[in-house]
Amino acid sequence: MTTPLEAAEPAVQAAGSGDDRPAYRGTLKYALSKVGGALFSIAMVIVGTFFVFRLLPGDPVRNLAQGRNMTPTQLALERHRLGLDKSLIDQFFDFVGKTLHLDLGTSYEYNRPVLSLIGERFPATLLLAGGGLVIAVGLGIWQGQRAGWQRGSRFDQISTGVSLVLWSMPTFWLGLLLLMVFGVGIGPIPGIFPTRGIESVDAPDGFAYVLDVGMHMVLPCLTLVAVVYAQYLLVMRSSLLEEVSQDYVNVARAKGLRDDQVRRRHAVPNALLPTVTLVFMRIGFVVGGAVTVETIYSWPGLGQLFYEAVRVPDFTLMQGTFMLITVAVILMNTLADVVYHIIDPRVRSA
Repeated sequence: MTTPLEAAEPAVQAAGSGDDRPAYRGTLKYALSKVGGALFSIAMVIVGTFFVFRLLPGDPVRNLAQGRNMTPTQLALERHRLGLDKSLIDQFFDFVGKTLHLDLGTSYEYNRPVLSLIGERFPATLLLAGGGLVIAVGLGIWQGQRAGWQRGSRFDQISTGVSLVLWSMPTFWLGLLLLMVFGVGIGPIPGIFPTRGIESVDAPDGFAYVLDVGMHMVLPCLTLVAVVYAQYLLVMRSSLLEEVSQDYVNVARAKGLRDDQVRRRHAVPNALLPTVTLVFMRIGFVVGGAVTVETIYSWPGLGQLFYEAVRVPDFTLMQGTFMLITVAVILMNTLADVVYHIIDPRVRSA
């Protein structure tokens, strides 16, 4: 003879399995809506990229012909070769058609496929911006959780104040300052680190080459980290301050846990949620790197490539690099929204 509890057990299991389906469907519906919004944003980027860059002053053909005595006929032939003699509407439809086939065109200046140029410059950007992002995230989270847990302490005041000062500095100004002090040197004090490029002209092989690249990375990476890490510090600090006043923190302390255990096991994991979103958003910018930093230090990445394209102006190269940067940011923002929806039950229930 079955007891009432045993008879009710299958119904409870069925109810539990049924409760999981609405949550799964809700997450899937939320993800699909975000993907749809991302696709619409990418379409708008494709349209805007074409027309915005053609508002820039300068004639690509005449700029490319500088230093060469080209007749008007030769200029017209060059314009025809680049497709610039077509109407703006025809150029737009050609651009959209090639983009849908993952063909970003041929660079005016380099006379090479844009995708090939991006592929060559991407590793340098990934090394610099990716390394700077890892350092900035680690430093910002570590300082932010300590500053938030020790609110009002000297560590909190110093770390928050220094990060805000660095964050408020223009990137180009800080980069030039570091370049002048630690690269060129001031007065009798010689420079310590290389000032341009990713490697020396007579770069050695093996482990010595790794050290050479590392020395070239110090100043640009330091510039990136100094400007960016304050975001993670401030977000982590404010999130932890909110968690400190929660009831579960007081309960954990009442159980006799040490203060350090309460912070590491309970408060910090919950406070990390907003920081995770910020990290995903910043990953998108790794693809584009930092145009200003790469230009200051002549770092051969995508940022420097984009600057060279603007200088000509090289429409196809500008379009290709800009679209890559913006699409990466859009995709990472979408992924951040979906991940945050999954890992934070408060968002799912809202």
